[in-house]
Amino acid sequence: MSFHSILYRTPSERPPASPPRRPEHFVDLALDQVVASVTAAKREYRLEPDFYLPLCDPDAVAYRHEVVRDLREEAVLDAVTAFGEAMHEMRERLAERDDSPYRHQQERWFLSAVAGYCRAVRRLARELSAAEPASRGFRDLVAYLDAVVASDAFERLAAWTDRLERALGEIRYQVRIVGSTVKVRHFHDEADYSAKVLATFEKFREAPARDYRIKLREGGRMTHVEAQILDGVARLHPEVFSDLDRYCRENARYLDDRLAAFDREVQFYLAYLEQVRRLQRAGARFVLPEIAPSWEGTFAEGMVDAALADKLRYGGGAAVANDFRLEGEQRLVVVTGPNQGGKTTFARAFGQVHYLAALGLPVPAAAARLHLADALHTHFERQERVEDLRGKLHEELSRMHRVVRDATHDSIVVMNEAFSSTTASDALQLTREILARLDRRGALCLVVTFLDELATLNPRTVSMVGGVDPDDPAIRTFRIERRPADGRAYAVAIARKHGLTRAALDERLAP
Repeated sequence: MSFHSILYRTPSERPPASPPRRPEHFVDLALDQVVASVTAAKREYRLEPDFYLPLCDPDAVAYRHEVVRDLREEAVLDAVTAFGEAMHEMRERLAERDDSPYRHQQERWFLSAVAGYCRAVRRLARELSAAEPASRGFRDLVAYLDAVVASDAFERLAAWTDRLERALGEIRYQVRIVGSTVKVRHFHDEADYSAKVLATFEKFREAPARDYRIKLREGGRMTHVEAQILDGVARLHPEVFSDLDRYCRENARYLDDRLAAFDREVQFYLAYLEQVRRLQRAGARFVLPEIAPSWEGTFAEGMVDAALADKLRYGGGAAVANDFRLEGEQRLVVVTGPNQGGKTTFARAFGQVHYLAALGLPVPAAAARLHLADALHTHFERQERVEDLRGKLHEELSRMHRVVRDATHDSIVVMNEAFSSTTASDALQLTREILARLDRRGALCLVVTFLDELATLNPRTVSMVGGVDPDDPAIRTFRIERRPADGRAYAVAIARKHGLTRAALDERLAP
């Protein structure tokens, strides 16, 4: 009976009731696009806030990893999916009830909703127990479900529901229509002449006739005539409808709060895992990363930008995978190379894998051991706003000041082309000072820059460079390679683009 959430180990981990704000770095890392794609088919559950709350405890992450592994088992996934579908139908029945102005129809929809709920709970308890899940979350849920199903309150609700459904299903009545008069009467086993009529006219059949029968609609609001007929039926069977009326009053709060919360929370996993399957079909790889309890280095192999991979799959393309690795005292990655070479995409992917790891979810990589950060800070170049009278440099310095102020030895900082609005020498001096302060804090940093000098800032720096085709430096490979920065490929590519290579100049300046 210790179950309280499939997302959080303990009640103290559950966030406050007020909805969290979207993290500032979401747009920089394209996580807003990732979450929008994940939650698009699950709008009724309002899952976005769950993606705004990263975890800081390795065991809290492990709790979710266990749940993800269970959901990869077909028996567990089928049981949970069926429960979600049944709960969705239950809510549709309640919506039909709320949409109807007629009391008897409202009560019938309510009974149908509760009946579906009782069946769904019993089925989930039975199928999850048979599946024998291994995670703490699902094991606790199985124990809780067994206790709920065996409780006096649930048994009374289920028995009352079954009795009422049978009683309503056994009601038979006649409707007699004469002109504009409609009368409702008891059904007294009157003869059914339909078979005799069909037999009589069977000999006149020449070819299959068009079917003019109309299928009676299920659901929707009754007409006033239908409602009056139902009122007449209720007067003919007062005991059944009186029991139904009392049933609705006494069971208004039939829904178990923890199971209702489970129904919504488990969609967090289902929605994300469905997105994982879509991207895997497009060639991306996903893995549950190892979370080191303390700094033991960090790496990812075959890492891709999940937002880019999602876009490319519509055209049948695949995102280029990259690797990174930091060991020992290495805490800074400096990425240089030609423009449009995948540096920003690499930075986004670096931030994404760390953030998704903090959500306890599979990350877009083939293998990974990641650092669990207390906070993730970003500083990406932004378009200057006309209404901001301070200037772009002042705005960048203000944002960077907040990053340096808030960063700790457990923080991750991703910077992309900082201070491009100033001179190269000023940008170099400013960035060096900021990185020195972050280095003293011990923060894990990745910097995308056009300043090659930063690639040898200190012994804790790892240099990575955007790759180009060795036969044609103007062609980007979008591979980010671990090697010293030199800038030569970029210079050659730019010179060739503008016709400034030596060969081109010699030809143009020839007498």
